[in-house]
Amino acid sequence: MDDDDRPLAEITIPLHDLLGLEILPAEPGVTTTEIRMPVRAESCGPTGSLHGGAIATMVDFACALAAVRATNFDAATESLITVDMHLRYLGRPRTDVVVARAEIVKVGAQLIVVDCEVADTDGHVLAVGDFSMMKVARRRPLLADTPPPSGAPEL
Repeated sequence: MDDDDRPLAEITIPLHDLLGLEILPAEPGVTTTEIRMPVRAESCGPTGSLHGGAIATMVDFACALAAVRATNFDAATESLITVDMHLRYLGRPRTDVVVARAEIVKVGAQLIVVDCEVADTDGHVLAVGDFSMMKVARRRPLLADTPPPSGAPEL
């Protein structure tokens, strides 16, 4: 089975694996998605603080998964594209795990809008953000005579 035949939540993305991102189970019909990430060396900057890019990756993934769950997204015929993401970094984690909780604000005709909060397991908020995503039909590669690398997502 290739990536196109699996739900988005099951597609392996090396960066997500490096950061140790874990999808928490959700009940059917729930409009929120939660992603856990351990605070470890791979997710920290040179000062030992949790890197903003690690937090942003976590937020992007949580919001995209919320968008998938809130729509009839078909990975075989559609792509999800992040249109806009704004994050406010508010603090440092005090525990060794952080959780991003993404909640659908609105599913429109073209845009899916999602809010997200990242907190440690004691409830200290590290970042808040808003995010929008567009669901589009698949497009051909820009360079038609150059096939994408094996396992690469289609743009």
